[in-house]
Amino acid sequence: MSRGGSARQSYVALLIVKPVSPEEPEKVQIAVHGADDLYREIRVENTLENAAGEKVRLKQGAEIDVIIEAPPDAVEKKPT
Repeated sequence: MSRGGSARQSYVALLIVKPVSPEEPEKVQIAVHGADDLYREIRVENTLENAAGEKVRLKQGAEIDVIIEAPPDAVEKKPT
């Protein structure tokens, strides 16, 4: 994908959240530094894939990078 814009931020995996029922996936709670109070933590499914294609998960306390990418038609220049 050709990038129209991207951002990279470093965060910390604060907490591993076990599912209430076996059908639900495990989640990881990530601390979002610099976000507004209401949005300082997000929870996402704790399933990743390594370079070998194996399923892996984050460990509690892991420092991670979150990359946001957008195609060129999804971005516009900021007003100055």
